[in-house]
Amino acid sequence: MKQAPAVTCLFLDIGGVLLTNGWDHHARQRAASNFKLDLAELEDRHHLTFDTYEQGKLTLEEYLGRAVFYQQRPFTPAEFRRFMFAQSKPYREMIELIGQLKVRYGLKIAVVSNEARELNAHRIRTFKLAAFVDFFISSCFVHIRKPDADIFRLALDVAQVPARQVLYIENTPMFVQIAEGLGIRSVLHTDHRSTCAKLASFGLQSDGEGQP
Repeated sequence: MKQAPAVTCLFLDIGGVLLTNGWDHHARQRAASNFKLDLAELEDRHHLTFDTYEQGKLTLEEYLGRAVFYQQRPFTPAEFRRFMFAQSKPYREMIELIGQLKVRYGLKIAVVSNEARELNAHRIRTFKLAAFVDFFISSCFVHIRKPDADIFRLALDVAQVPARQVLYIENTPMFVQIAEGLGIRSVLHTDHRSTCAKLASFGLQSDGEGQP
């Protein structure tokens, strides 16, 4: 039986894998409650403009001007921005896992993620993601966002690794399917334990895996 090629590069999502989502529906619910906003109106205006922001075609100030500060508010943009940034929390077990695998197997690590520029910069800096990620194919940098398959093609071009040697860790089933359609083997992430088991099946054992 033909042996599967070794994994030499990991592609990673950020939100839902390494960190909580930066600005998802639950975070907006908390913002609406905290700042006494109409959630339905916030959601409508968010969905009309956020894709453009994630593609790096708007600044955070412009996004907030459209979604929140299109009328006078009793709070400042700086206060709202601080609240937005505070919604990001780390999945420390996953961050430690990827760091271990990088050192143990000499892997290239690439982020392939839909991220808005200012939130992305905050998340990379605050959680020290650049300490183990070699490059970031973030939607705000490359002006393409998942589910566009071109973001994966671009990541392969930058990584200079054949698709068959890449393993992608992602928590959104559709994006896993798109990557697999390009020949990129993928792990649908739900939690640390099951992802460790799936990684081991690809020959990537974390500390403690396979020990008696």
